[in-house]
This record gives sequence, C-alpha cells and structure tokens, in this order.
Amino acid sequence: MGNTKQDTKSSNKKKEAAIRIGFFQLFRFATCRETLMMVGGSVCAFLHGSAQPLMLLVFGMLTDTFIEYDIELQELLDPRKECINNTIQWKNQSTFNLQENFPAMLLDIEYEMTNFAYYYVAIGCAVFLLGYLQISLWVTSAARQIQIIRKMYFRKVMRMEIGWFDCNSTGELNTRMSDDINKINDAIADQVSIFIQRFTTFVCGFAMGFVKGWKLTLVIIAASPLIGVGAALMALFVAKLTGQELQAYAKAGAVADEVLTSIRTVAAFGGELKEVERYDKNLISAQRWGIRKGLIMGFFTGYMWFIIFLCYALAFWYGSSLVVDTQEYSPGTLLQVFFGVLIAALNLGQASPCLEAFAAGRGAATIIFETIDREPDIDCLSEAGYKLDKVKGDIEFHNVTFHYPSRPEVVILDKLSVAVNSGETTAFVGPSGAGKSTAVQLIQRFYDPKEGMVTLDGHDIRGLNIQWLRSLMGIVEQEPVLFATTIAENIRYGRPGVTLDDIIHATKEANAYNFIMDLPQKFDTLVGEGGGQMSGGQKQRIAIARALVRNPRILLLDMATSALDNESEAVVQEALDKVRNGRTTISIAHRLSTIKNADVIVGYEHGRAVERGKHDELLERKGVYFTLVTLQSQGDKALNQKARQMAGNDEPEQKSLSRAGSYRASLRYCRTTSLMMHFTSFSQGLISHICAFVEEEEVEEQVEPAPVTRILKYNAPEWPYMLFGTIGAAVNGGVNPVYSLLFSQILATFSIPDPEAQRREINGICMFFVLVGVTSFITQMLQGYAFSKSGELLTRRLRRMGFHAMLGQEVGWFDDHRNSPGALTTRLATDASQVQGATGSQIGMIVNSLTNIGVAVIISFYFSWKLSLVILCFLPFLALSGGFQAKMLTGFAKQDKQAMEDAGRISGEALNNIRTIAGLGKEQRFVEMYEAHLEAPYQAAKQKANVYGACYGFAQCVVFMANSASYRFGGYLVRQEGLHFSLVFRVISAIVTSGTALGRASSYTPDYAKAKISAARFFQLLDRVPKIRVYSNEGDKWPDFRGNLEFIDCKFTYPTRPDIQVLNGLNVSVKPGQTLAFVGSSGCGKSTSVQLLERFYDPDQGKVIIDGHDSTQVNVSYLRSKIGIVSQEPILFDCSIGDNIKYGDNLREVSMNDIISASKKAQLHDFVMTLPEKYDTNVGSQGSQLSRGQKQRIAIARAIIRDPKILLLDEATSALDTESEKTVQEALDKAREGRTCIVIAHRLSTIQNSDIIAVMSRGFVIEQGPHDQLMALKGAYYKLVTTGAPIS
Repeated sequence: MGNTKQDTKSSNKKKEAAIRIGFFQLFRFATCRETLMMVGGSVCAFLHGSAQPLMLLVFGMLTDTFIEYDIELQELLDPRKECINNTIQWKNQSTFNLQENFPAMLLDIEYEMTNFAYYYVAIGCAVFLLGYLQISLWVTSAARQIQIIRKMYFRKVMRMEIGWFDCNSTGELNTRMSDDINKINDAIADQVSIFIQRFTTFVCGFAMGFVKGWKLTLVIIAASPLIGVGAALMALFVAKLTGQELQAYAKAGAVADEVLTSIRTVAAFGGELKEVERYDKNLISAQRWGIRKGLIMGFFTGYMWFIIFLCYALAFWYGSSLVVDTQEYSPGTLLQVFFGVLIAALNLGQASPCLEAFAAGRGAATIIFETIDREPDIDCLSEAGYKLDKVKGDIEFHNVTFHYPSRPEVVILDKLSVAVNSGETTAFVGPSGAGKSTAVQLIQRFYDPKEGMVTLDGHDIRGLNIQWLRSLMGIVEQEPVLFATTIAENIRYGRPGVTLDDIIHATKEANAYNFIMDLPQKFDTLVGEGGGQMSGGQKQRIAIARALVRNPRILLLDMATSALDNESEAVVQEALDKVRNGRTTISIAHRLSTIKNADVIVGYEHGRAVERGKHDELLERKGVYFTLVTLQSQGDKALNQKARQMAGNDEPEQKSLSRAGSYRASLRYCRTTSLMMHFTSFSQGLISHICAFVEEEEVEEQVEPAPVTRILKYNAPEWPYMLFGTIGAAVNGGVNPVYSLLFSQILATFSIPDPEAQRREINGICMFFVLVGVTSFITQMLQGYAFSKSGELLTRRLRRMGFHAMLGQEVGWFDDHRNSPGALTTRLATDASQVQGATGSQIGMIVNSLTNIGVAVIISFYFSWKLSLVILCFLPFLALSGGFQAKMLTGFAKQDKQAMEDAGRISGEALNNIRTIAGLGKEQRFVEMYEAHLEAPYQAAKQKANVYGACYGFAQCVVFMANSASYRFGGYLVRQEGLHFSLVFRVISAIVTSGTALGRASSYTPDYAKAKISAARFFQLLDRVPKIRVYSNEGDKWPDFRGNLEFIDCKFTYPTRPDIQVLNGLNVSVKPGQTLAFVGSSGCGKSTSVQLLERFYDPDQGKVIIDGHDSTQVNVSYLRSKIGIVSQEPILFDCSIGDNIKYGDNLREVSMNDIISASKKAQLHDFVMTLPEKYDTNVGSQGSQLSRGQKQRIAIARAIIRDPKILLLDEATSALDTESEKTVQEALDKAREGRTCIVIAHRLSTIQNSDIIAVMSRGFVIEQGPHDQLMALKGAYYKLVTTGAPIS
C-alpha cells in the first residue's frame, strides 16, 4: 500500500515543477569528511551569528558604566556631598537622609573600559576565526562535492547511447557542465553558512529583545509592518511602471525596427528626418513613465526613511519613559533591546538573497542528478557481453525495423533484410534518407533496432561486448573528425599502444605518407581544432590511416570521398581500393564511379533493400540503381559541356573561378585562426559563418570607456535638475551623522539628575527625530525626481541622436551583420538607458557618500579631535570591509569560469564528436583527460576557500576592533580630560556609520563601468563619418535635371562580401526619356546597378555620370529626390494609404488632390474608393492588409508623386498574377511617359518595347540594343525569347 502511495506522489511531483530535488539532496555526494566539514562550518556560522547580539550585551553594560560614572561626577559636584569609604553621602551626616546614600565607589573608568576593550577584542578575534572557518570549510567541502559531481556527470554522459545525444544538443550539455554545475556550487558553498549566520543573528537579536525588555520590543515590532508595506508597494509600483515604460518604449522600438528594416525605402524617398521625428514622438511617453518611476521610487525610499526615523523617535520616547519613570530598564537595556531588534531586522533582509541561490541550485541539480541516475540503454563502458575467438565477418540484418529516438514518428528502416558476406565489398546505394547510413550505425551498435536483429557470424550483436565489437571495425566518414592534437596522436586514437612503424605503414597504405613527410613537422604537425589546418583530402586520408591502424576485420566507408574535389578523390579512392582486399567492406556512396567495382551492390529505397547484384545486372533491372546512374551521367555531361564553354570563353570567367578558389582558401584560413579560440566542428560553411561572427564580435567589444565629461556635456541642458538633485543627495548624506548626534544626546539625558529637565530633553530629541524624518522624506523625493528627470531626458536625447546618426549612415553599413535591425534597435534600447548610470544617479551616490563622510568627520572633530584621529585609522578598513561584503554577494564566479576553460575545451570536443569517439571506443580516454584537467580548478577552489574565508573573517571583525580601541581611548579621555561620555558615543557612532556607508556606496553604484562602455559605443556611432553623407548640403545641384545616365566601366563588390565581384566593368548609357531594360540571370548585377544610381553605394572603380556630373560629386538628397523607385517587394509603412503615398515626397506638404491624381495614374483610385475609410485605411505592418497588386500600385503612386525625372522599376510586376500584372503594367506604362526609365525584368513580355535592352552576365553587358536588333543577332537574348524561359 505504502508503495503505491509514494508512486502517485512522485508522479505528481514531476508534473509540478522543474525543481524536483530537496535542498538536502544537493549534498548526496558528500563523503564523511565533507559532512564533517559542513557540520563544523555550520557550528561556526551559528556561533558567529550569535556574536553580534553578544556584542550588544557588552555594549549595554558599557553604556551603563559610563552613565553611572557621569551621575557620580555630578553628585560630587554638589558641594554638600562627599565621598567616604567609596560611598557618597551628605556632609552633615544627618540620619533622616540616609536612604539617599549612593552605594558607589568612584568608578575607575579607565580600568572598566580596559575590561570592555578586552571583551571586544576577544569577540573580534573569535569572529575572525569563526568567519574564516565557516567560509573556508563550506567552500572547500563544496569544491570537493562539485568535483565529484562534474566527474560523475561527464562520465555518465560519455556512457550514454548515441540516441540520447540526438535528443540533447551538445551546446546545451556544455552549458550544463559549466553554468548549471556552478549554480549548484553557489547553492552548497558559502551561501549556506552565510544564511545560517544571518538567520542565527536574526533569532538571537529578537530573543535578546524579548528577554531584556519585551514591552519595548513589541512596540518596535508593531511599527515594522509599515516598512514592510512600503517595501511591497514600492516593488509593486516599480514593476508596474517599468512595464509601462517598456511598453511605451516598445512603440518607439517598433518604429525604429520598421524604419531600419526598410532602410533602403527610407533612403530612396529621403524620409530620414521625418522618421527621426516620428521616433522622437514615441519616445516622449516612455520618458514620462521613466520620470514617474523615479518619482515613485524617491517617494517610497523617502517614506521608508521617514518611518524608520519615526520608529526611532517612538522607541526612544517609550524606552526612555520606561527607564526614567518606571525604572524598569537601565539605559543600557534600552540600547540592547533597540539595537537587538534593529540588527535582527537587518539580517533577516540580508539572508533572503541566499534563498534565491538555493532555489537556482536545486533547479540546476534536477536535470544533472537525473542524468547521473539514468542508466544508458547501450552502455559502452560495460564489461558485459562475450567476445568471439575468431571473427569471419559475416553481417546480416534480419527484418530490422528502426526509427531514431529523436524522431519516433519517422520510420527509417522498414523490415530491412540484407546479408553482407565476409571478405566482399558490398556497396549500399540509394536516394538520401533511404536508410543506408542508418544501417551502418546499427552495425556499430550506436542504436539497437526496435524489431529484428543484426548478427555478426550468426551472433546477435546485442550479446557481444561493445568495446570489443567496435574494435573490429574501422570507419571512414564523409566528414572525418580529427582531434586537436598531432597527426601521429590522431592515428594513435585508432588503437592504443601503436608503434611508429605501424603508423607509417598505415599512412603509406592510405596514400598519406608522402604529404605528411612534406610538412615541416611531419607526424608532429598539429591538425588544428577539428582538423582545420588540413585540406579535405588530407583529413580524409589521415582518417583512413586511423581506421587502418586498427587492422579492422570490417571496414565501413560512409561516403568517404564525397566531400572531395576530383583530384583528391582519385588519390583517396586509390587508397581505399588498396585496403579493401580481404576485409568485409561496406561502402556507401553517391558517386557511382566509386562503386562500379564493388562485389555486390545493394539498392535501398524507403528503408528496405529492394535490389542486389552486380553493376551490369542492376542496370538491366532498371530499378533504383538504374535511375541513379542515368541521372548522374546526364549531370556529368552537362558539367563537361560547361567546362568546355568556359575554357572557350574569355578571361573574366577564369577570373571569377580563381576568385572562388581564393574565397574558399580565405574561409579556411579565417576558420583555423579563429577556431583556435572557438571549438566547433560543424560543416565548413557554418563554421566560416561562425568564425566571421566570432572575430568581428571580438573586434567590436573592445571600446575605450567614454570620459564622463563628454557624457555630462550631453546632459548639460538639465543642469537645474542636476543641481536640485545634488542638493537633495547632500542633505540625505548628512542625515546619517545627524542620527548619531541625536542618539548620543539621548544617552546624555539619562545622566541628568533633574527628572523634569530629563523629560523635556527627551521630548525635544524625539521631535527632532521626526523632523529629520520629514526632511529625509522630502529630500529623497527631490533626489529621486530630479535625477530621474535629468536621466530620462538624457536617454531620450541620446536615443534620438543615435537614431538620427544611424539613418545617416550609408546603406552599405547596414549590410554588416553587426548592424542588423535587431542589433541596432537593442542598442538604442539598452545602451542609451544604461548611460544614465554614469550621470544622475551616479552623481547622487557620490555626493551622498561624500557629504555623509564630510559631516561625520566635521562633527567628530568638533567634539573631540583626539578620539576622531584614533578612529580614523580604522576608517579605510571599515570602507574596505563594506566594499568586500558587497563583492561577496556577487560572488567569485568569474574566476571559477576561467579555471574551468581547459576542462571545458575537452568536454566540448568530446561531446561534439561523440560518434567518432564511440566508433573508436575512446570514451574512457576522454573521461580520464577530463578528470585530469579538473585537478587545477579544484586546487584553485581550495586556495580560494582560504583567502575568501580570511577576507570574510577580517571584514567581520574590523568593527569589533575599531570599537575596542575607541572605547578604551574614550574612557581615558573621559577620565583624564573630562570629556563628556556622550561625546565618546557621538564620535564613534558618527564615524562608524559613515565608514560602512562608504563601503556600501561603492557597491550600490549602478554599474558605472557599464554605463561608460555603453556611452562609448554610442559615441562611436555618433562620431562615425558615413561614406555617403545624407545630411550634408555639399555637392552639386543643377536646375534643369534631364536624366541623362551613363555607366562607365563600373566595378563593384559589396562591402560585406569583398571576394565576390558583382559588377565587372559595366558600360551602358540612357538618353533622357528613353527606357533601358536589364535582363540576365540572378546575381549578374542588375539590381546592383540600380543601387549605384541611387547612391546607396558608390562604385569601386569607374563612374556613374548623371547629366555630365559624376555621381559621387552630386548632393545625395538632391539626386534621390529626382529618382522614383518601384521594387519587386514594395515596402509600405504601418500607416494609412494616404500617408504611404505622401511618403513619396518628404520635401513638401502633399495635398489631397496630388494624392488623388497620382493614384489615378497608378490605377489605384477606384480601388481605394471602395474601401470604407478610403485613403485613411491603415495598410497594416509592412502592408499586410493588402494584396500584392494593391501594394504594388500604392508603391507606383508613391513614386509618381515625387514627379521624378528617373523612374526605376526593379521587377515591379514579377510577383503578381496575370490579371493584376496587366493593371499594374498599364499603370507603369503611363508613369514612364516623358521620363528616363530603367526596367529590370524577368518576364520578357514586359520589356519588348524598351528603347534599349541590355543583357547582363557576370557583372557586365554581353549585348545591347532594341528588341528587333537583338533578335537578329541570334545571341543570348534570342535564346531566352525562343525558349520562353523566365530568366531566374
């Protein structure tokens, strides 16, 4: 019964949450030694936690002593009393007054203080020791446990079957190994001890309060909900307002995104400044919410301080009445209770962040522990299974059905039955996805079949020992994986304990020996990450040598030559033919040339073997094999023809070929350099992309932080706000020391003999507390509002300027992937708002702590300069300890990460190439390497534990030491120099509070460095001078723009792809009013020539001449204002139809009549009038509410309204159906009248009536002239028209 119950429970628990692990289960790998360490650490933490309340006991006694001493002094000042036998009594010995005799010996205050100083020192030393022990014990034990977890996790992952890796991405596993295990570390290390310590302090503080004075404790607790409510409300409002602010900014962000995605349209129609205005409008509401948020935060911070000061007033007023009127408490008790509760509350607040770490750790541990507990389906490290004495090498599939665990719905092998005879070469052919490679993976036992079985010499391979089974096989894959070590080591991976002679023999067989000996370091050449330093053919041959060195019975060749060029293919193929003899060989290939000479050819289709036989037999059957052969031979013919043509053709063709070669080489070079740092082994294409990213990202990030002065310059207009904010901050800074003034004043009242005067004093002081509270409230609000206002205005200004600068860049700048619309919008969103951190609030913080320290020092020096000097010696330490504790909270995670990098590299390489490792049976080797690399981080962690513990202990005990020295010296001053004891308290508390404030301020500053770097990135953008300047007024303008165009010898490459020549000497010209049509296959540079005319780019060589002016000398906005463009996919903005048409001319206010006449010309007017809202209909984002033909016509109307001299039609009708095409074509023919026009088209029907038709190929014009002339030429154009093919 019990069992079933528990089962249902656990299944419910699984559904519940990601956290399925109790806190104490995190420690399941602790041995006795670790458990002892943790228990010891906890005991230390517990004792340490009780130290602060203990110190209050001493403090209370100390206070009482001072006060008694002061009362005695005052008694002795009374001339009628004298001290006899340590008793103060009236001089005239009259008996009726005897009860007034004081039972006090004139206290030796110095002696008493020395005792107290010893107490303090003792507590301080104990705290140092306990702090050191609690941290170092916990951190050390955690380091050991984490090392165990890492080892177990990696070992278990390496034992998993391949199917498991299909379902878990290697990237995810890598992050789990680093980040998730670090999270567990955070949850089981120092955070636990700190939590125990703080919690103990909290309990002890309250306990002390209740034991020493329950009445006062209850009064103080009664007020605390107000603070809690304040904090809760603040959190609530801030969350809500942040949401509102983000929402408001999202609108502006959407504008920015829309504009940046369609930057070419914006540039073509000169809408930059208009867009900046539209963006700015949307920023206003975000700014308003931001300011509100600042105000509310200021209000609540002020409110909390106000309540706290009211609490002080209440506690002291009620407490002093208990001391003076009912005499229940001594003044010391009052302090003990008051501070006990205060400290308890503070520590409770500080203990809560630890809980987050615990939760995160449990969440992370869930997955990791589940992996550690999972038993692999196919355990490659197990000793089980038997080994055959003699292996022939017959492999047979019996009715095998299989699907991959990651895609259970797709059946890959469907009742496959096929036999492979020993000593023969069997080729598997068939279309991709027919299950050829899968069959090979089943032979290696990477997977087990769902039904049926695979046998080796008649034994089911599931009964054989896996390591032994895999050691029989050599495998050469399509994309061979080499490990980042030397060639010799890579070959050694094939079999442990190989001699160099074996290696040389294997390389000779694999045709690799000669090229290896040509390398400068021969066999000791490093192959680079993933073998990146080697060419494909070289890698392939090393992989073959690695397979041969195993001396395998069974050779598996999975498309071993498909990734190679012809030359290397021949070499590799020859090597393979050499080694196949006498072995059972299974070869999978797509190139049929490679398998004609196989003994048996098996044709696959849909997961079944459908035919088997020799080459000639299968050709006669006209089945799968026949279709593959015929397809290939046709393809080969076409290729050969093309090669011949190219040889016959002229030199540019050759050029582009060599270019392509160098492009590959450059990729390979770039890959090897950057991948030294980033290991990945994706397919080459992917890698080249990645590495381009990697390299550029690294270039991008190194920005010099911007100087603060420049940031402030942008904030200059807000100086009145900054001034008021600074004043508020200054007053706030002064509040802390004033508090210490009042506090000591209260103590002084307790030694006033006259009860009436005492009451008056106390009431006055309590009123003063209230006053300070009110002031604090007002100034906090002022500070919050003023700085948020100045900060938000700065953010808005920067965003606007940034956006303005972005739109001013040349179009080529946007091609760079670092400047993709997404990246730019985030830069506007985050960088601009982070800059705030360097101005307003930052200044507030600095001013706040400076005034705090300033006022404290002034107060203390005014009252007693000697004592102040003594305490000032401790100030640097106090500040240090404050700062250090702030750093403790952020933890030391960064240093750990670096130590883990080597181990991470190994685990990364192992996980990425898991199939190769499994095939070679090298899992154990990688596990050992990984564990060896864990030693260094573990030692580092142990050292760190000691350093960290010592620092923590020091930070904790400094306060005690400072107190002991200063009270001892204070006692001396009170005795020798007649200093009033309240001044001792005043000076000490003033400086001690300011010291901790100093430490805190250094930690709470919003990330100042981050702000400076964000600012620097922003300024980089603002300072960048675009190559083609939109905003400048320089450049030629002339009154009679005719539209006479000429391209002279233009050469051009896109800046992001400098290896690919797009235009290769383009020569073509158009007279005013003529129509020029470009035709040609895609990528031949048709659209590019149009972009040069728009001056999105300038040609690298050659010129574009417009009315006799060189385009690079013409004013950009003037030139663009004369050009109208209609592109294939017209981009509309998310506003009304009327506004979209108006967008055509941003230089004037467009009237409704203009819009209507333009849309009539574009055959659009009638359609618009059928809509309910006519021209005010919103088109949706990117025009999604309209059909393509409608969008196209709006775009034409937009182009017409500019009244351009030049009309560019870039495949304007290609995306339409026939009917809309007719309408749009009519509209276009109307629009072309009297304008110079350049048409790019795929459908030849649309361009037959052009004045000039230019046929382009590979970036230059092969033939040009009117339709009839080109038809007579019988060249390229004639072919295109007669075949009627659309030119893609």
